[in-house]
Amino acid sequence: MIIYGKQLFLHLLNHYPSRIETVFLPKKCDPKLFSQIARATQKICTIDERKAQAMCHGGNHQGFIAEIKDLELTPFNEIKHGSFLVILDEVTDVGNIGAIIRSAYAFGADGLILSGMKTCNLEAILRTSSAAAFELPIALCPSTRDMLNELKQIGFTLYGADMGGVDVKEVIFAPKRALIMGSEGKGLSPKVKERLDTIVSIKMARAFDSLNVSAAAAVLCDRIANG
Repeated sequence: MIIYGKQLFLHLLNHYPSRIETVFLPKKCDPKLFSQIARATQKICTIDERKAQAMCHGGNHQGFIAEIKDLELTPFNEIKHGSFLVILDEVTDVGNIGAIIRSAYAFGADGLILSGMKTCNLEAILRTSSAAAFELPIALCPSTRDMLNELKQIGFTLYGADMGGVDVKEVIFAPKRALIMGSEGKGLSPKVKERLDTIVSIKMARAFDSLNVSAAAAVLCDRIANG
């Protein structure tokens, strides 16, 4: 797995140096930082800008590129033992997924589930989450319906975010709760809604269509965590 960008690279270097396999430096770096990199791995390669751009597919590497041990998904059977889960049903934009992972982790979620899809781009998710994907367990569940049924069977109360629901400020959340966010374009599907215990919404001071899914998730995670 290839990662790039200064913030992500430094997070790995400071917290997970054993995951770093090879470092690629298109620019000279501070000698003190170079020494820290050398303690993490002996595989340090100087590359030109053309190769750097090719490795990052044109992304902004900021002078730091590394090949690391693959980020692994967490099995659903492990993640379901938490008490606060965030579920993204058919959310596909990696920028939104990364932002929601950051919010979920910051507000104390025990795990995040990507549902309604068979694969995901973990490289991009790791980058857009600014390394929070290393801190928060992430599971992949192709069948949203089966996953929600199982969560209900083990005592989870399911809350879905949708316009026209109960004002989230008025909701007292259950000790075992899961927040389900729908896709960017369609929101929650009717089949998902019929399995929910409560639909919540964010009441806004001014008339507007809706918040972006990542912004809405941040607000709702804060309400769940802090009331």
